[in-house]
Order: sequence, then structure tokens, then C-alpha cells
Amino acid sequence: MLTYVALLNWTDQGIRNYKDTAKRAEDFGAAAQKLGAKLLNIYWTVGPYDLVAVVEAPDDETATAVLLQLGAVGNVRTTTLRAFGREEMDRIIGEAAG
Repeated sequence: MLTYVALLNWTDQGIRNYKDTAKRAEDFGAAAQKLGAKLLNIYWTVGPYDLVAVVEAPDDETATAVLLQLGAVGNVRTTTLRAFGREEMDRIIGEAAG
């Protein structure tokens, strides 16, 4: 599975409904699972982003579908980063070193 870090900001709709944020996170996890991905964790943050979600998916297409579905609900906007774990980075460095 590949790892993605999604930086989320509430939309006007999302902040108006802040009381439902924990339930929405639960729903997001269930929706991700239906598409073959997994919400590993979600954090509510202080600073330039309102939330940070860590998601595992088998490929970029699945991750994109999960985050498009999340965005379509209208409560958040996302910026998504592909994250590499230690083992993945070791392989990448090995390939780059030739």
C-alpha cells in the first residue's frame, strides 16, 4: 500500500458544521474502505491547515478517487502529498545511486 498525507482546510460549509467533524471523519474512513483504501489517522490541527489525514491506498488512482469523493461532499478542500516510508526511500536511494 502507498501512503498519502492529505492537508485539509474547512470550506465555509465545513466550518459551519464543525460540530459534526468527528462523525464526518468516521464517514470518510468508511468511504475510503469501500474504495479499497484505509484512513490510518486523522488529526485536527492548529495552523495553516485544519486537519491532516494519513491514508493508505493501493495506487494513485484509488487515492485520487477517495479524496475526490471527500471533496465532493463540500466540507473540505485538500492538498495531497505522496509520502514515502523508510523502506521505500532506501529503495529509491539504491536506484538513484545506480
